[in-house]
Amino acid sequence: MEKRIAIRVHEHGTPDVLKVESIDVPAVGPNDVLVEIKAVGINHMDIWMRQGIPGVKIPLPLILGCDCAGIVREVGSEVKHVNPGMEYVLSPASSCGVCEYCASGQQNLCRDYHIFGETRDGGYTNLQVYPAANILPKPQNLSFEEAAAMPLVFITAWQMLVTKAKVKASDFVVIHAAGSGVGSAGIQIAKAFNATVIATAGSDVKLQKATELGADFVLNYTTNPDWWKGIRGITNKRGADIVVDHIGGEIFEKSINCLAKGGRIVTCGTTSKPEVNVDLRRVFFKNCEILGSTMGTFADVLTILKYAENGIFKPVIDRIMPLTEAAKAHQIIEDREQFGKIILTP
Repeated sequence: MEKRIAIRVHEHGTPDVLKVESIDVPAVGPNDVLVEIKAVGINHMDIWMRQGIPGVKIPLPLILGCDCAGIVREVGSEVKHVNPGMEYVLSPASSCGVCEYCASGQQNLCRDYHIFGETRDGGYTNLQVYPAANILPKPQNLSFEEAAAMPLVFITAWQMLVTKAKVKASDFVVIHAAGSGVGSAGIQIAKAFNATVIATAGSDVKLQKATELGADFVLNYTTNPDWWKGIRGITNKRGADIVVDHIGGEIFEKSINCLAKGGRIVTCGTTSKPEVNVDLRRVFFKNCEILGSTMGTFADVLTILKYAENGIFKPVIDRIMPLTEAAKAHQIIEDREQFGKIILTP
């Protein structure tokens, strides 16, 4: 049986639990495809899966990674729309396809919604088998590395800003952690809707890059602990219409302070801590909305790729590293040294 190189997690822990292994290539089912992976993007979800989440059972051993791009090598007997040799980008999650949510196009609400690299093997490998339904044509203007940098963060930010918060041109939009994948995608999406973007980050270098991406105003929340007052100042004391947050903790708490009346704060994760203290009086006096968001729909993936094909959305890549250096890449992300995505290449 053919072998492949894979990075697998056998136990939760620090980056050194990522092990380089030679393992069998899975069999190709009738509705599956065998792909050669040319590039795979790292997301913070990979960090959480590697570390383990209290109360969540994660199947081990596990190959991480949900964003990848490459070339189709072999297709199953029932596959009609994908051919060997096709350059693809992976739609990073699957669902049952038949429940009420899937039928209405809300696949991310399906009880059987699964992200690759989370509950089934993902892309930290050179060869992988995926459902043919998840294989989409790669935009020709994107390299494999660029294509692998886009899906999860852009569909997450799209769901947060467009589907949930209903961003529009008159909005002041705060994008926290501008150096993250979701942050850099969120800046581009908000500007595509002609909103005014206030980006925050923990370093002036990242804020400069956020400005280059289109941010109208920037605030350093490390050197300025009262950054939320800066947002009040920028908006002439009105406050922000939308806050995009995936940090949690104190950042989330202070974000409530800077919301305008009728403002929306959207959260998709907690890279600091999940517990927050919120003064509910601020929520109901301001008529605020707190919105949770996870991933996005299959239609969102297609929309994002079309924007990329037209040159409107551009992947932000911090660096490209060998697959065998996945542990080093994880440490860089945990140390918050990157701006945008780190891409691994087998």
